[in-house]
Amino acid sequence: MAFEIGKVDIWVGELPDRPRALMRKLEVLSKAGANLEFVIARPAKRGKAAVFMVPLKGAAQIRAAEEVRLAKASSMHTLRVEGPDQPGLGEQITRALADEGLNLRGLSAAVIGGRSVTYLRFANSEDARTARRALRRVLR
Repeated sequence: MAFEIGKVDIWVGELPDRPRALMRKLEVLSKAGANLEFVIARPAKRGKAAVFMVPLKGAAQIRAAEEVRLAKASSMHTLRVEGPDQPGLGEQITRALADEGLNLRGLSAAVIGGRSVTYLRFANSEDARTARRALRRVLR
């Protein structure tokens, strides 16, 4: 099984740190047909939380995102790596990036049903392009 390595747009927003706040955003996106595969919500500043999600596709979903004050993060240069789970995969990925002199700004990874999905964030688009080339050479 081959690995799929591609750029993704992360959508971000702020919400009050209280019950139902995240649910309201997700409700609007759901009604617009969003099928999110990754969501992180975490405390941010006092009384607020930050939410990060992917993917949003098409005009209806983008309108819905804007309606609930989500925006495409212009400073989050992110790659999504999906493929078969295997021992040492995290080390393999991070070694390929380190060998290119790349610094990660963030990493999130999970394995479900034998498939791994890893999100890698970089400082800029050039680093993300370099990482994509390096990972394509290493992951087969």
